[in-house]
Amino acid sequence: MDVSAAPAPSEKIGRYRWVIVSLLFAAMVINYVDRQTIGLLKPNLSKEFGWSEGDYADLVFYFQLSYAIAYLAWGKIMDKIGARWGFGIAFAIWQIAHIAHAGARGLSGFIFARMGLGIGEAGGFPGGIKAVAEWFPKKERAFATGIFNAGTNIGAIVTPLVVPGITLAFGWQMAFIVTGVAGLIWLPIWLLVYRRPREHKKLGAAELAHIEQDPADPVEKIGWAKLLTKRETWAYSLGKFLIDPIWWMFLFWLPDFLGKRYGLDLKTFGPPLIAIYLLSDVGSVGGGWLSSNLMKRGWSINAARKTTMLVCALLAVPVMFASFASNVWLAVLIIGVATAAHQGFSANLYTLPSDVFPRGAVGSVVGIGGMLGALGGMVFSKYIGKVLEDIGTYTPIFVVAGTAYLVALLVVHLLTPKMEPVKI
Repeated sequence: MDVSAAPAPSEKIGRYRWVIVSLLFAAMVINYVDRQTIGLLKPNLSKEFGWSEGDYADLVFYFQLSYAIAYLAWGKIMDKIGARWGFGIAFAIWQIAHIAHAGARGLSGFIFARMGLGIGEAGGFPGGIKAVAEWFPKKERAFATGIFNAGTNIGAIVTPLVVPGITLAFGWQMAFIVTGVAGLIWLPIWLLVYRRPREHKKLGAAELAHIEQDPADPVEKIGWAKLLTKRETWAYSLGKFLIDPIWWMFLFWLPDFLGKRYGLDLKTFGPPLIAIYLLSDVGSVGGGWLSSNLMKRGWSINAARKTTMLVCALLAVPVMFASFASNVWLAVLIIGVATAAHQGFSANLYTLPSDVFPRGAVGSVVGIGGMLGALGGMVFSKYIGKVLEDIGTYTPIFVVAGTAYLVALLVVHLLTPKMEPVKI
């Protein structure tokens, strides 16, 4: 380490790195307002445009298709140009695409806008994970990831608070325009504030030393071909393939489930959805905090991450019975615990690339995993549309949701039994 980075003995470690997390958190809030708006408006748009369950499943499918392809590319882009410009460009693309939904006049128009949204939003998590890897030591990364990932839940809470009122007062088109234009405020702030730690004038020597406390790793870029030969790449990617579709399902179909099972509509979705995503926030921060706390107590990365993931996987199991809940608030509790479990599990899975790969490979591994996660979501979307059209019940869908995390943890453990640094 550069001698200039060494802190004075009495210098207190700063907290500027948490400013970076707060910006990532805000970006995820905006990301999920943009992403969830279509799910909240599904009953209204389906009625206006005559969409079948299969049509709506196609809408989600094409979003995930563009997301899958772009996610892989964004991972490489983040490693090449860094989080500052990479995240900024991705953000601009997805906000413009979100606003473009207002101009759609049929299913094909919505599919085109959703594909643009998918291309942009695919850069969100590769950029966020890259920024966390740059700004945090390993022992803090799960907690930092959990905090910025919690922004997705706040976005899911903000959406039913804001979108119904705008829609009922001004029409669904304005719901996309108002939220899209408001979100653009974030972009210049990010470009002004974000720099790599060693390039940041507001970062003290003590905090820089804290950030760089882990042993130095290679900074050279590593190709996809080499990464695809590593079991750790597949541990992360197959984990994403198994759990990401469950979160997509909650995000895009939960309002529909509450409407069909309990008779809720645009005016009454709000409180149940807010409760569910508040619980999700607890899981996101709690899952990151638990593994980070265990590591501070002397646990290995392997034990801390996997123990936390096991707790989360077990908490997701009861969602298999959500369709049988006798009232809406019991269903909210069951589903809310499951979404919290997902977020806690995901916060720890997201840290796997930065835990075991050198910094020069983190974005690419995250990109590969994100692509696999979106491909899993595409398959699951088709499955959901088929089940709802042929059977008309969410029970088989929730059964898959309740078992996916245990299977994912088993896969991760079999492929990375020790979670040791990858030798490249």
